[in-house]
Amino acid sequence: MALRHGRVPAWLPALLAATLVGILGGLGAFTFGYGGGAAYLGSNPASCANCHIMQSHYDSWVKSSHRNVATCNDCHLSHHPLGKWVTKADNGFFHSLAFTLDNFHEPIQIKPRNRRITQQACLDCHRELVNHLLPAESGGDMVLCIHCHQSVGHAQR
Repeated sequence: MALRHGRVPAWLPALLAATLVGILGGLGAFTFGYGGGAAYLGSNPASCANCHIMQSHYDSWVKSSHRNVATCNDCHLSHHPLGKWVTKADNGFFHSLAFTLDNFHEPIQIKPRNRRITQQACLDCHRELVNHLLPAESGGDMVLCIHCHQSVGHAQR
């Protein structure tokens, strides 16, 4: 089909967009399958050790005082159902990108957003014990739980 007067056929942009979405979707599905992404949708702590960089974190959790009461998801994901999946998607994408491009700090470091999530998880489970330590105003400053209790979730770190 020849172009008349330099006009692009109306169906061509839609075809290009569909092709691009198909390629990106296919690459995403392949990467998800190849990387064992389905394992991360559950809550088995061993899944976190699928990546070699996380093995020491998993091993230290196994030795910790929380191993019988909390999984990785309990401490590192929001307790809000939507927040949990947003954090999983965010972390999954950026962890995959960093590991694929070999662009990450060793030892890995928690992002400020994830540190806030972990802090909130501590407070959700231990609110009755720490309510007198909470800030007088919502959003006020307070010492992070891990400042004093660094080895609770990951012993010998």
